[in-house]
Parts: sequence; structure tokens; C-alpha cells
Amino acid sequence: METEPNILPLRHGCDDLWTWNRRERSPEVRLYGNNFRIAHFHPNWSSGTAGVRGTRVLNNGRYFWELHLSRRIFGTSMMFGIGTKKARLHADSFTNLLGEDDNGWGLSHKGLLWHGGRWTHYTKPFRENVATKIGILFDGIAGTLSYYKDEKYLGVAFRGLNEVKEPLYPIICSTAAKTEMYLDSMKRDFVNLQDRCRAVIVKRIRNKQDLEKLFVPTKIRSYLAEAIVDSVEPFKPVNQNNISNNVGSM
Repeated sequence: METEPNILPLRHGCDDLWTWNRRERSPEVRLYGNNFRIAHFHPNWSSGTAGVRGTRVLNNGRYFWELHLSRRIFGTSMMFGIGTKKARLHADSFTNLLGEDDNGWGLSHKGLLWHGGRWTHYTKPFRENVATKIGILFDGIAGTLSYYKDEKYLGVAFRGLNEVKEPLYPIICSTAAKTEMYLDSMKRDFVNLQDRCRAVIVKRIRNKQDLEKLFVPTKIRSYLAEAIVDSVEPFKPVNQNNISNNVGSM
């Protein structure tokens, strides 16, 4: 897919509906905010590396999302990219977790790309203690992953991702204490005309309950419901990768 420099991609696509996975995260990650799109790393102090995986499966589609990084940009590694279910989300050491093996592809705040345990220079290191916005463009058709920094196109970072057979997901991680990343501006390309029509209809529906008022066949109602995400409520974590004693946040 051709990308115009300094113009955000998929602006003619539709809003995408996903967030951070509350069940697939390090115990050192808290999730909160609207639909838990804010990830807070190491809320007290840091003794390792913490990550969280997104709920969106990326393969075979075109997706774009932005991450707002707080002013606290420092430490061994703050990373953003994609990975499979096999990519680790926690380490008891300070490391470049995303891309430490063949299960992840990531960019660190030091301007380095990581995959397969190897790194290469990609862009200038981020300025410490300066809020930054990172855009990530996944093109499953061309098999590429590209980055934007403060809305400026940095170029293709990884290729050959269309050959990956395992499901790929967005992933972020950080070694730095009390750092935050806010998920925003999720966009996706339309799959077909039916998908485009659904997006127009869903814009006029507030929740799944409103669907019951539409005089349409059950199959169409179910198809429309897939594109509607109701607000989520906090729940008690379900496995050892979650904090069970944290009240009021995830």
C-alpha cells in the first residue's frame, strides 16, 4: 500500500474497535480509562520488563493505531509493535522484550528495531521527558509494518509479515517505572462493500440494545452487532498474569 509522507493512513477507512487484553498482560501493567485503553507500567517501582497484548488480530488486513506516550520516556526500553501469542509479556530483567526472538517485531524508544534477538538502527532516539505520539501501520496485504512519530512518516520497518501464519497482535512493553501509553485513533481498511455499509449503519446506533429496534433479518442484526462494542466494566483478573488485589483499576 502506498503511503504519503506525513499524512496519516487509512483516513478513509473506518474506526476500529479493540483495546488491551486484560487477561494477557504482565502483573506490572494496570489498565484503566475508556475501555481500558490506558496502560500504566510498573506503578510503584520497576525490577523488570512488563508488556500487554492487544485484542486485535492483524493478519490479512490493514490497520493503523496511535500511542500517546507520557512525558516519562526513559529507561532501558519502551517498545511498540506486534507479536504472536508466544511473545513474552513479562521478564524479571531489563530487556528489549518485544523482538527478543522470532515471535515479536518492535521499535524501542532508543530508535532501534528488534526482531529475532537482533537490532538495527531505524530513527533517532526519542527525547526523554517529552510527550511523544507513535503511529503504527500494519499492512497484512503487503506484509509490512511502518511507524510514524508525531505524525511524521518514518518508513517501512519490517517486511515479510504476510508470510507469518500465526495470529499477530499489537503489543507494547516498558522497563521504566510509572510510564503510560494511551491507545487512540484506531483505524482499519474496509474489507468489502458490505463492510463499508455496516460502518455507516453502526455510526447511527448507540448500543446493541438499539439493534433490537431494527426490522432486519437475524443474520444481518448479528453482523451489525459484531461491530458494536458496549462499555466494559472492571472485573476480577483470572490468571497469574493479572493483579488480583488491585481495586478500582485493571
